[in-house]
Amino acid sequence: MKPIFSAILIALLFFSCQNKTGEYVCKPCDLSCDELTFNKPGICPHCKMDLIKKSEIIPEKELTINEINIQNGSGKFLIEGGFQKEKTIIVHTYKPQNLKADSPMVIVIPGAGRNGNDYRDAWIEKADKYNVLVLSPEYSEKNYPEFWSYNLAGMISDVKINKERTAMTSFKISENPNEWIYEDFDRIFNLSKEKLNLQTDTYDLFGHSAGGQILHRLAIFKPDNKANRILASNSGWYTLPTDIESFPTGLKDSNKSEKDIDFSKNLVLFLGEKDDANETRGDLRHSPEVDQQGLHRLERGTYFYNESMKIASKLNAEFNWKLKIIPNVGHDYKAMSEAAADYLYDTEK
Repeated sequence: MKPIFSAILIALLFFSCQNKTGEYVCKPCDLSCDELTFNKPGICPHCKMDLIKKSEIIPEKELTINEINIQNGSGKFLIEGGFQKEKTIIVHTYKPQNLKADSPMVIVIPGAGRNGNDYRDAWIEKADKYNVLVLSPEYSEKNYPEFWSYNLAGMISDVKINKERTAMTSFKISENPNEWIYEDFDRIFNLSKEKLNLQTDTYDLFGHSAGGQILHRLAIFKPDNKANRILASNSGWYTLPTDIESFPTGLKDSNKSEKDIDFSKNLVLFLGEKDDANETRGDLRHSPEVDQQGLHRLERGTYFYNESMKIASKLNAEFNWKLKIIPNVGHDYKAMSEAAADYLYDTEK
């Protein structure tokens, strides 16, 4: 009996170890699914984030604030918040093995899931191909709650929404630019450049969905940044550079007016051809004000570009904003990331 019992015990231990190494989880998102584990990779059925191996999660408490650690391959570091230092930000990184001092850097702004690790991962293959340093900041829902702290970059507060969550009934506009998150991108660039002794004086920006919302507003409200090219991809809705409409769908009541906008910035409206009325992925906000821009993301992005061009022409302003539509792609951050990398770094195209 002893040999049989020993064999059973060994088998149980083997399968127990297999289960431990095979556990997959979603990235911590402050939802109930943080407690769930899965036996294979895929998509979390609750928060819709990609599942990763549990062993790959490094708790935030094990990271040292402002200790910039960028090794070859994937990693992350933790920095303090901008206006409120205690509101920390995790920056997910990917450094190609052959990165050079003059290699480019791209900062990738995630969508509403705030899943910087997934957005970083979407760039890995192209980062190796083009030798690009990838940094993707993660703004947690805990520190930066709701869409006004993220999509709207903290430009409004004290928000009240009707029961159907289709429109804001009241809010307070923050007139202090230091409270907005736009300053973080130059800060992340400066910290990483110093750590790796890079020679570049600029970086590129790519943001998808909610990240695209952040970046087109960055071009409007903080044009004095170190970004070279800004790709705002598949945004759900826009702040138009017009004095006619009230903020946040226009500039009225904000600290900017039409004449203040720097249309010479290298902003690219980077849109998926199939992010149209047939697209079901991602939440799309609807309200009377927003629906004037169109009823789907492709329509809204095209409307924003055309209206911006008209305003710049009226002001006789230099207009460098561009519209780029990616064929056969919908609301897909992975496909748009690959297209963005080729658009930015393929010198043979």
